[in-house]
Amino acid sequence: MLEIKNINLSLSLNDRNLADNFSFVLNPGDKAVIIGEEGNGKSTLLKLIYDESLVSGYCNYSGQILRKGSLAYLPQMFPEEELNLTLEEYFSDSMSPQILSRLGIPTEFTISSQRINTLSGGEKIKIQLAKILFSEPDVLLLDEPTNDIDLPTLEWLEDFISSCRQPVIFISHDETLIERTANVIIHMEQLMRKTKAKITVTYSTYAKYVKARNIAFDKQKQVARKQRAEHKAQMLRWKQIHDKVDHQGRNIAKEDRDSAGRLLKKKMKAVKSTGKRLEKQSEDFLELPDMEEAILTQFDPNLTIPQGKVVLAMELPELLVDGRQLSGPIALNINGPQRIGIVGRNGVGKSTFLKKIWEALAARKDITATYMPQDYAEVLDYNKPVIDFLATDGHKDTITKVRTYLGSMKFTADEMLGKIGKLSGGQKAKVLFLDMVLKKANVLVLDEPTRNFSPLSAPEIRKTLTNFGGGIISVSHDRKYLSEVCEKVFELTREGLQHYY
Repeated sequence: MLEIKNINLSLSLNDRNLADNFSFVLNPGDKAVIIGEEGNGKSTLLKLIYDESLVSGYCNYSGQILRKGSLAYLPQMFPEEELNLTLEEYFSDSMSPQILSRLGIPTEFTISSQRINTLSGGEKIKIQLAKILFSEPDVLLLDEPTNDIDLPTLEWLEDFISSCRQPVIFISHDETLIERTANVIIHMEQLMRKTKAKITVTYSTYAKYVKARNIAFDKQKQVARKQRAEHKAQMLRWKQIHDKVDHQGRNIAKEDRDSAGRLLKKKMKAVKSTGKRLEKQSEDFLELPDMEEAILTQFDPNLTIPQGKVVLAMELPELLVDGRQLSGPIALNINGPQRIGIVGRNGVGKSTFLKKIWEALAARKDITATYMPQDYAEVLDYNKPVIDFLATDGHKDTITKVRTYLGSMKFTADEMLGKIGKLSGGQKAKVLFLDMVLKKANVLVLDEPTRNFSPLSAPEIRKTLTNFGGGIISVSHDRKYLSEVCEKVFELTREGLQHYY
């Protein structure tokens, strides 16, 4: 239904390759997920598959895309020019009751005067899907449909992708959704400090792909290291022989130079030949495998909060925004190094509540709190170079330390010196995490901390936060994060804050 032949794709600005001779066939029944770190070109590849004109302004590409039937595309962001439309204007055509029912959309919703910009993230996803399905496409292309949707909508989306009659190519950071829906994995990587593009296609579940990849990685690493260790030992032995023959040649007696000299010269020729052969052997060694997953700098293991320490004691009669009530009475008490998660439906005010928590903690002198909002621009100066933001004192030792940390987190030299605004979402999140480490924060206030990390990086993020010795107060829809990192989870509802599990 869709065939991609020998696609080469690169960015016009810096000629960085995103795809190198990539070929792929999407068959009926395929539910293919594109995974990879932020900035690797996942959305660009999806746009190219749908319509080359969407990327022609910033990319160079070659190859063929054979589309057998019609394609429908759900963009990562709702089209800005349509946000002020009413639902009646958006659904200008009469919609199929079957499609509306399948998506859980009431029929009267399509003739409502409510404007789209007032809808929740989940509602926006559903109305776009309704319009797409009404056109009866043969293939669905979905770019981050899991962004900004609540847990019930996530579970609905899983069912939708799994039961969808059309083949689907989608991008998502949600591990649980990928594990439950995908049967084809398209993994985009940028290796060797972003100088080499690699795309791996595997027809299997995500869990099987990760397991096989880790086994292959460990085996290749083991073989490559063994080859290099054995070669080093061989070269050491060769050098000893070389130096011995060279020494004999230099110290040969005058009367023996004719006969013995010829023999030593012949022997040295053989030794040098062996050396060249050994050097050539190294050209055939397996490469040391390169993984680009985010490796976060660990927090100080000695950092903690006393068990009885009152971190938060907040009571609100109601949660208001511009005079509009979002939620009823809220009471939240946190003592010691607790890791708290907050969930709730879209539009109930989770981010608003978290910001109030941050405002209550920011000025405290008895703790060191830091904040990661959903919109990183609230705390990051996008016009500032990365190193200047992190090395605030400008000292040489601090700059060296920051460079070392950034290097271990796979930042290139250009990215370290470049402005924060040029970074991908995942890289900005890494900068925020490193800032927390450098400030020795013992209370983290986090709004969707894993949302910009790939599913392959997310386990490392969860491990880092699970081992954190301080307190964490977070909003998240990441089900693995909630179950692995959070000791308590609360749900914010219209009626107030309730214990979830």
